[in-house]
Amino acid sequence: MAHVTNQQADSILDKEYKCLNAGFVRLIDYMGGDESIVQAARVSYGKGTKSVNEDRGLIRYLMRHLHTTPFEMVELKFHVKLPIFVARQWIRHRTANVNEYSGRYSVMKDEFYIPEHEAIHFQSLQNKQGRRTEDVPAELRQRVLEVLTNTQQQLYTEYEQLLEEDIARELARVNLPLSLYTEWYWKIDLHNLFHFLRLRIDPHAQYEIRIYAEAMAEITKTVCPLAWEAFEDYMLKSERFSRLELNIISGFLPSETLTKEYLESKGLKGREADEFLEKLSHLKKSSSQGEGSR
Repeated sequence: MAHVTNQQADSILDKEYKCLNAGFVRLIDYMGGDESIVQAARVSYGKGTKSVNEDRGLIRYLMRHLHTTPFEMVELKFHVKLPIFVARQWIRHRTANVNEYSGRYSVMKDEFYIPEHEAIHFQSLQNKQGRRTEDVPAELRQRVLEVLTNTQQQLYTEYEQLLEEDIARELARVNLPLSLYTEWYWKIDLHNLFHFLRLRIDPHAQYEIRIYAEAMAEITKTVCPLAWEAFEDYMLKSERFSRLELNIISGFLPSETLTKEYLESKGLKGREADEFLEKLSHLKKSSSQGEGSR
């Protein structure tokens, strides 16, 4: 994959970002960066983008208005070592190219995920696929670890015994548990990577996959710092509101104090401030029309 030189990104190629007890994420290669997004947008939109002078402003405009195609011009290829149960969650994101370590061709390594004491929690009472933060007694946590470790050791010993009897590797591996580590190469464009990270960095995501997402976020920031900033502002740390929720919010907005100068003092500059004021105007108008129709 040929790419424009990015010294900061080049400096982290092949660097291991440790995840869980034995896993990692490594950036193997990348194609493009912030400049690729800008270049693609200007080819696509032509004269329509000439009023956006800075690369940062253009990238933020694209993110703000959900013009996603230019972000697809950037690709990142990762080498990931992860427990199989995390891989099964991960693979549900069907927007990447994946090549996984083969247990039919190669002998699986004796490496298993063992959670830290702090990662062991009770089942959530509200969320059927989550954990609650209530502390688990130390003796119960220890028993959980013993059960996991003993079962892993027994199953891997039986796996090795089958291999010694010359049983086919594709059959010998059948009973190996989901806690076993696998590895893969995972190549994805930036638009779909942002979608993956938005879901998997979320506090409601499973802890184990969140650790990997956070490591990949650090890598992505290095490859595309301007695009990451826009993603963080408009996607990762933003909120969506329904029509009824917006009507409620509009009643608490003092429009007379929300001037462009005030917005710029809070970080909204130029076009972003203008667009925000326009949104507020539409919000006030639609809210008053809704009240009148009642």
